Amino acid sequence: MTRPFLMTVDTEGDNIWDRPREIRTENAKFLPRFQALCEKFNLKPTYLTNYEMATSPIFIEFAKEVISKKKAEIGMHLHAWNSPPLIPLTSDDFHHQPYLIEYPELVIKEKIALMTDLLEETFGVKMTSHRAGRWAFNDLYARALVEKGYLVDCSVTPHVDWSNNQGGFTGGTDFRGFPSKPYFFNKELLELPVTIVPLRRHFWKKPTLHWVRPNGKNLKSMLKVLKQNLPYAMFVIHSSELMPGGSPTFKTEASIEKLYDDLTGLFEQCFYGQTLTEYYSSVTSSSSSSICST
Repeated sequence: MTRPFLMTVDTEGDNIWDRPREIRTENAKFLPRFQALCEKFNLKPTYLTNYEMATSPIFIEFAKEVISKKKAEIGMHLHAWNSPPLIPLTSDDFHHQPYLIEYPELVIKEKIALMTDLLEETFGVKMTSHRAGRWAFNDLYARALVEKGYLVDCSVTPHVDWSNNQGGFTGGTDFRGFPSKPYFFNKELLELPVTIVPLRRHFWKKPTLHWVRPNGKNLKSMLKVLKQNLPYAMFVIHSSELMPGGSPTFKTEASIEKLYDDLTGLFEQCFYGQTLTEYYSSVTSSSSSSICST
């Protein structure tokens, strides 16, 4: 097969779902095993990195090594409630976890600028890829990314409505009706929507949404998605899901071993691997590219 497999890792603190007030980064110790499995199958993760991981000595050492070997990419991921400048939006931002798009425009741009500068200074590479925290995205956010030199975003989850997921004061972004294939925001920022496919188990039943996102029970579902006619397949995982107890999904060592069994079964059937920016370069250099603008 010639379609690329895009591996995205939301690289963030331990069990953010639990809304911790003190965010730990023990999961950084578990990334080398995942990286080794990726390299075995010639896959290249894009580690979309947020503030606490960008300041974690263990992750910094790991990331610099994989960058030097050109086996992965570091991109940006932003959790607005703990990414400086820290400007309270609610009575308890660590509890409410407000979306970046809820902040004033100036604060949005300041948070993006500081996070970008931190990553570039820490890792010595230009930041060109990005995913929004909690999947909250809009045109203002996209324009702010372009101003800081970003080339590609992967925040859009087609078919999914996050409006019932409360942020500080509002719900999340409703992506129903958004394109599921790559397109450009204002001819500048390439949007690579997450691979989410509506599939019917039986023709008389309502389609359900299938991601390439392991949960310990969905290997067959993920393999079914790979068989669809797609420009790419985008894999999604959180760095903390690779650590026992780092997420609500994989709580035990046994569940992590099952995860790695599923990852091996999935990766054996994958296309060739590209980072997000490598995919951007391949489609923008192709004179036959059919990517549209919005």
